[in-house]
Amino acid sequence: GGMLSSAGHGWLYAFPVTSRGGAEGCLVVASPEAPPEHEQALLRALAHQTGVAISQSRLFRREREMHSRIADEQATLRRVASMVSRAAPPEEVFAAVAGEAGRLLDADFAVMSRYAPDGSATVVGAWAKLGTQHPFPTGSRIEGGGTSVHALVHRTGRPSRVEDYPDDQIVGSVARQWAIGSVVGVPIHIGGHLWGAIGVATRDKGPLPASTEGWLSGFTELVATAIANAQAQVELRGYAEEQAALRRVATLVARAASPEDVFDAVAAEIGKVLDVDFTVLSRYEDDGCAVVIGGWNKVDERRTPVGARLGSSGHNLHALVLESGRPARIDDYVEAFGPAADFAREFGFSSAVGAPILVDGRLWGIASVAIGRPDSLPADTELRLTEFTELVATAVGNAHAHAELTDSRARIVAAADDTRRRIERDLHDGAQQRLVSLALQLRAVQSAAPAGSAELVRKLDGIADGMVGVMEELLEIARGIHPGILADGGLRPALKTLARRSALHVTLDVTVDGRLPEQVELAAYYAVAEALTNAAKHARATGVDVSVKAGADFVHVCVSDDGCGGADIDRGSGLEGLKDRVRTLSGRMALYSPPGRGTILEIALPLQRQP
Repeated sequence: GGMLSSAGHGWLYAFPVTSRGGAEGCLVVASPEAPPEHEQALLRALAHQTGVAISQSRLFRREREMHSRIADEQATLRRVASMVSRAAPPEEVFAAVAGEAGRLLDADFAVMSRYAPDGSATVVGAWAKLGTQHPFPTGSRIEGGGTSVHALVHRTGRPSRVEDYPDDQIVGSVARQWAIGSVVGVPIHIGGHLWGAIGVATRDKGPLPASTEGWLSGFTELVATAIANAQAQVELRGYAEEQAALRRVATLVARAASPEDVFDAVAAEIGKVLDVDFTVLSRYEDDGCAVVIGGWNKVDERRTPVGARLGSSGHNLHALVLESGRPARIDDYVEAFGPAADFAREFGFSSAVGAPILVDGRLWGIASVAIGRPDSLPADTELRLTEFTELVATAVGNAHAHAELTDSRARIVAAADDTRRRIERDLHDGAQQRLVSLALQLRAVQSAAPAGSAELVRKLDGIADGMVGVMEELLEIARGIHPGILADGGLRPALKTLARRSALHVTLDVTVDGRLPEQVELAAYYAVAEALTNAAKHARATGVDVSVKAGADFVHVCVSDDGCGGADIDRGSGLEGLKDRVRTLSGRMALYSPPGRGTILEIALPLQRQP
């Protein structure tokens, strides 16, 4: 309670100064004489008030620090929330969260990582104090197991601290290399599941404060919402990208693109949406082999081996999907074998996922994706690929249905042409020849008529002329059914004959070297014949220009007249049948016929019919 003692030529008075935290020191007064009792009481009271002042000062300081920390937390959350609200990329949000944690805790390094199913972690956001490199930059993979902070958090689901690493751990060697002295990590739970972790570390500063785990845990609870929102935005963008991809594929199908174009487009869309390095589409054959029908390669799309035939034996994606009819995964090709596995190793696959393509409820083929970097595809790849293949199966089925419909139309048109050709041949070799024979016999009878049979000769002559007229009519009918000159001489002489027989003045320009495919010649011939007939019968035209030019890939037919216009393909004219014929060849047909301004018919026919 105080001490009064002699000190040489005077006196010392000492009284302890205490606060709520305990003894702080003492108040010492030197005097040449012993202080009176009332002065001692005043000094005792002064020492007590000093202790109270110290306690209050510390309390105020803690309150200021707490308010400052709260203000910093709120400012941090506002910055993170602002990034999320403006739809910043997730990697930007993750890096910002790591940076905010590192700065607030005065750490040297901070890292945010996401766990894989095997316990390993991928760094999604990294921060280092200004001028310092980071031992685990964004994209680094931290192996699971051991006693690292990431392993402890994954194993326990609780905050963990490490201040010493065993010599045999890779993470430990990195920690010693970077002189990391103390590491604290806390879990990030999203939707009740362990999503990842945030860790902070210091260099040569001794242990992190005991409050680090608590503060960092509170911080992660607050930023988990921001991370969940960022994830939701990623999923929403992924969904939007998938829908946009499907719309692009559907557009290809709608405009009658070839199946090959559809398959390549599907492969490219899957690869870009799932952010992989390779996509391969294969169709299963009856013997179980898979034929590559489309593919995409992030580095070099030309390397896709379309047409390659892969046996489905062994342990590989093609075999696993064919056997189970369900998605399959291979994350290590060391033990994979079989033709499809050799194919995967040749292209550098390190992790691959395959999903079945079901068309009309049956296993039609397989869509597989792969990466070439030493990593595993995300855990949700099977689900996303399955959802995508379920949606694009309709497009694949439609593409095949369209091809089958085109083939069916082509068979119908070819059968009709064969029938027309047979009728023309039967008329020529049968009825026409019979009429010619009868006409010759009639002329012979006419010549043998006795003198004085002038009336009989006259009648016979009329009958003979009538038979000649019938033969000419049959010839015209035969020509309309199937132009024999087209089969014999080709397109150029057949069109010259059409122009010569037309009632209108026809300017003909034919640039065709040699013979063209039969169906192309027929389509071009009937297009010109139909246009000339319409111009003469309906358009009241005086002249027609006909141009037929054969290029490397297409034959272009253009017929224009100076008539009254107003032609319409859909009004039941012969143009509708011509349009069907052009479609069977995967060609294009356009009609421009404004009233009073003539008519232009344009047709493009591929020289090699698209499948």
